[in-house]
Amino acid sequence: METLLITYRVRPERLDEHLLLFAAVSEELARTRPTGLRYLSLRLDDGLSFVDVVMGPELPEPLPSLESFRRFRSGLEERCEQRDTTGFTVLGSYGMG
Repeated sequence: METLLITYRVRPERLDEHLLLFAAVSEELARTRPTGLRYLSLRLDDGLSFVDVVMGPELPEPLPSLESFRRFRSGLEERCEQRDTTGFTVLGSYGMG
């Protein structure tokens, strides 16, 4: 299973737009339930920083096939002040499924 850790900070003036676009992705994922995909998004206490953890058998699939995800990604670079993506390995987990 492939894993990605994505960290980013959204520009304050673009936050409302970002949250609406992300909500659409969440709704489409809940509706389509892609096999093997795990997606966790955390909003940090500053309100503008986010950490996403994505796990799946063949990343980035199936995300690019989702219309809502394509809309989310289309302006992401402009909405963010900073962004970084890296792979990781889970060393241990308790209660995280």
